Amino acid sequence: MRISAKADYAVRAAAELAAAGDGVPVPAEALARAQGVPHRFLEVILSDLRREGIVSSRRGARGGYVLARPASEVTVADVVRAVDGPLVYVRDERPADLEYGGAASSLLHVWVALRANVRAVLEHVTLADLAAGAVPDVVRRLTEDEGAWYNP
Repeated sequence: MRISAKADYAVRAAAELAAAGDGVPVPAEALARAQGVPHRFLEVILSDLRREGIVSSRRGARGGYVLARPASEVTVADVVRAVDGPLVYVRDERPADLEYGGAASSLLHVWVALRANVRAVLEHVTLADLAAGAVPDVVRRLTEDEGAWYNP
């Protein structure tokens, strides 16, 4: 599985909004600067997040972006789906829509299990968790194995 730059930037910007506090508007330029992401690209991402109901925008001198829901109710999965669509797909299809035959027939179970595990992580981490600098224990435990930090 690959996390796109768009999804990475979206989650980072949303975490900044969560850290800013409820109802405190943050200009896109300030979000981009805080996370070292390209401002123009972030504007496109924020538009996607607004369209999907993750953030809302306020105009004016003290305008900017705010989370549309409490940070504790927005998961990383919500943000990733808002900008990239389904969490796991194979050849631009959801695993449940695929069919395999012959020696590859059990491969569908691998893709569905992968999706279940990705969801088990991304749907349990909220923006409030990220803003607090922590993740749920179930996710943290997955990082305790030293091998988790390296690609073979």
